[in-house]
Amino acid sequence: MEQVVTHDWAEETLEAKAQWFQALTLRERMELLCDYYEFFLSVNPRIIDRKDAQPIEGRVLVLSKA
Repeated sequence: MEQVVTHDWAEETLEAKAQWFQALTLRERMELLCDYYEFFLSVNPRIIDRKDAQPIEGRVLVLSKA
């Protein structure tokens, strides 16, 4: 199987993203988590002060295995 790089939005399915994430090592996953955490704090430093956050009604993403 030949691996190629594409820039097509149609190829960025949830399954493809999950497969990419699963291909990362534990160390890479943790680094990515830390990067996201630092990014969210840089955008909204007060997010850490929020306690007991509640989900927003109607905003549920259902993942299914096809």
